[in-house]
Amino acid sequence: MSAPLLEVQGLAKHFPVKQGVFGRLSGHVRAVDGVDFHLDAGETLAIVGESGCGKSTVGRLVLRLLEPTGGSVRFEGQDLLALSDSQMRAQRRRMQVIFQDPYASLNPRMTVGAMLSEPLMLHGLAASDAARRARVGELLDLVGLRPEHARRYPHEFSGGQRQRLAIARALAVEPQLIVADEPVSALDVSIQAQVINLMRSLQARFGLAYVFISHDLAVVKHIADRIAVMYLGKIVETATTDELFRNPRHPYTRALLSAVPMPDPTVVRERALLEGDIPSAMNPPPGCRFHTRCRHARESCKVDVPVLADDGAGHSTACPWWPEFPPAPSLVEGTGQDQDRIRLARLQAAFVTSHMEAT
Repeated sequence: MSAPLLEVQGLAKHFPVKQGVFGRLSGHVRAVDGVDFHLDAGETLAIVGESGCGKSTVGRLVLRLLEPTGGSVRFEGQDLLALSDSQMRAQRRRMQVIFQDPYASLNPRMTVGAMLSEPLMLHGLAASDAARRARVGELLDLVGLRPEHARRYPHEFSGGQRQRLAIARALAVEPQLIVADEPVSALDVSIQAQVINLMRSLQARFGLAYVFISHDLAVVKHIADRIAVMYLGKIVETATTDELFRNPRHPYTRALLSAVPMPDPTVVRERALLEGDIPSAMNPPPGCRFHTRCRHARESCKVDVPVLADDGAGHSTACPWWPEFPPAPSLVEGTGQDQDRIRLARLQAAFVTSHMEAT
């Protein structure tokens, strides 16, 4: 078995909190606190969780846009934390990022051509102006834009087009790994589908590996090979996408999946509601960090820190009690001719009638 492209062990980031005129240290925000995962070449690992769980911080730590407090990040077997600034700059040619807000991540004073040419010049990938212009046109064509768009500025594009430009910029240096930090959350649903399909086609064509950070499980289901669920700075469950959706084990994962909206009003989902608020990352609860909101919590959960244990089939869960839990909430077809079912039947009948008349 080949070594993983990316291997993260014990990754941590504690942000200092200072108070007063003299900046006295009063504590630390444990944004990421001991995260382990790996990523193979050509694979997509999705990191999901509520806002504030630390998933975006993990993406920045992997790329060393933030310096970790502890742990290790190995890319193709090389320890990234041991590299100097110049060595890391060269390594970033193989590791790129797509940010959440395309308009904020694009320089409004630079044309598209100038933005896409900049990484080519920085890494010496185009020897002449003609070669750079040809490469820029090729990149625009890859993401579904036209070469003449190189003369435009970011404000002249729609949100979906700007995100395509961000993808083109990431592809400019021919990376192996792309960290996509909620790349479609700011886009309309129809545009989300276009961008996701584009990312999947580029992955198949170039063998890219993605760390896909998102809070939208419906989006993640269509692009990820594996999913890691984060809660308050720690990973609580990892599995393949199909396995996680079919057999969620951790109570937090079950709660997340039960909150995914269903497009069919005739289907009733049993909700796994959480109680209470998310604890502060500055003062996380002892033991299992989820025990303050878990309906299955026991006294030992308040003391013992659960280990992310693999079952031998690639499904890891940070809860020793999951085998004793009842089955995960299931989808149940609604009963009775309620108003939603009647309305849906009318819409379906109208669609079939209009389609037959048109043909």
